[in-house]
Amino acid sequence: MFSNHDIELIAEILVNSKYLVAFTGAGVSTESGLPDYRGPEGVWTLRDKGLKPKLPRKPISEIEPNSGHYAFVDLYELGILKYLISQNVDNLHLKSGIPLEIIAELHGNHALTKCLDCDARFTKQEIGWDDLIHGKGYRTEKPRSDQPKCPHCKSRIISSIVNFNDPMPEKEIIESDNQSRKCDVMLVVGSSLSVYPAAELPVIAKRSGAILIIINKGPTQLDNLADVRIEAKSGEFLPKVVEQIRQLKNS
Repeated sequence: MFSNHDIELIAEILVNSKYLVAFTGAGVSTESGLPDYRGPEGVWTLRDKGLKPKLPRKPISEIEPNSGHYAFVDLYELGILKYLISQNVDNLHLKSGIPLEIIAELHGNHALTKCLDCDARFTKQEIGWDDLIHGKGYRTEKPRSDQPKCPHCKSRIISSIVNFNDPMPEKEIIESDNQSRKCDVMLVVGSSLSVYPAAELPVIAKRSGAILIIINKGPTQLDNLADVRIEAKSGEFLPKVVEQIRQLKNS
């Protein structure tokens, strides 16, 4: 369990940072009712044991952001958070109010499609995509003539989700690498840091001179590299950090 000292320490580091970049994993969304992947009840943990993974209680489109997601919005609005890198495909960061221009979603977003040629992003509503009619639109699926085309260049539209064996999105990878080298503090939240190449980004940040903070329930692959390691749920810990930062700014 975290302490008041932990809250004060993280708040002080963040409020004094010049360029904070956050990196989030599935653990940020567990408090919204979504499973993580490598936790005790995670999707891959249960699968590896031959057990059936637990499913969300309602469709992913109906899942709402939790207090952890909104804490990142608060950090952005306070002028502290400069960029957010996420492994999550659940759309909850964007739904919470994080601007599209300051986030890289390394594994895509279930609510967004993209053009294979010009890389433009569209919501399914914007281009009239209906999964029941047009399918999921995954890269590996055979394209269908009835699927909507890119409004800009008329090329093929696919789901932005990155499935196994799909190439990582080049634009997001390059920008995430640049942001990791640029930051003076990287705040990792809710990730076991076991999926590469994404998990290499905190290493790049650390080697570039950044302070590395890891907040997670359960061990991560990079605990030995962290300058500060906090065992906590994001929805319980981060709002208290934001509250402490407000006090520091008003004092």
